Amino acid sequence: QVQLVESGGGLVQAGASLRLTCTASGRTSSGYGMGWFRQSPGKEREFVAGISWSGIGTYYADSVKGRFTISRDNARRTVYLQMNSLKPDDTAVYYCAFGAGWRPASRYDYWGQGTQVTVSS
Repeated sequence: QVQLVESGGGLVQAGASLRLTCTASGRTSSGYGMGWFRQSPGKEREFVAGISWSGIGTYYADSVKGRFTISRDNARRTVYLQMNSLKPDDTAVYYCAFGAGWRPASRYDYWGQGTQVTVSS
């Protein structure tokens, strides 16, 4: 089992920045990918960003390219999502995911509980 805990969400104004953090614990091993997803009321969960074990491979949804940056620290078993130039459309619950890959269609086996991000206009 793997446990994921997200933090860093909050209420900000449009144009502001936030950094989300997700820390993994439990039976983690090397080679896993990590991803961030989000879900807002009435919408399906959508992929935001993913990162490979090495950190060299990253993938972003078109809606966040150029504004969000995903990174990881394997020694701390932590993945980050730096979110800049936030927009009201970014308002959602953000979930961290752990899995075999790091792309939208990859298999993610474990999920965090989510952290709320609210962007006011």
